Amino acid sequence: MTATDRSLELITTAAQAAADKLAHDIVAYDVSDVLSITDAFLLASAPNDRQVKSIVDEIEERLNKELGAKPVRREGDREARWVLLDYVDIVVHVQHSEERVFYALERLWKDCPELDLPADAKATRGKAAEYAELRAAEEAAELGGDLR
Repeated sequence: MTATDRSLELITTAAQAAADKLAHDIVAYDVSDVLSITDAFLLASAPNDRQVKSIVDEIEERLNKELGAKPVRREGDREARWVLLDYVDIVVHVQHSEERVFYALERLWKDCPELDLPADAKATRGKAAEYAELRAAEEAAELGGDLR
């Protein structure tokens, strides 16, 4: 069994919406062979809670406006550290970068086929690592400045 055309349409639209809101490391997996409850997972992350919420809101708005899809369940809103949008055909996980590293969902689904995503979404790969390096350099510079 493979992801349906509807699932692929939802994944593509959600991935583009996440990329438009500058999500990091967007990836999608076809989980239809291992899970009976959904066809595909979309994973995305952001370095702060506000951006996580912005990405989630954009995905929800675009899927509703462009494809008439509304989530049957939405979890994790209050903390905005890990928000899950369940569209039955697909499940979207938008995580704070720290949660993404800690829970490492990619490890769980690494044996599942990766789905092709729009170019903008593919271009987000490695962004979390780049951001972390930049923040570390900024912090080191700040600490170095205090030592003089």
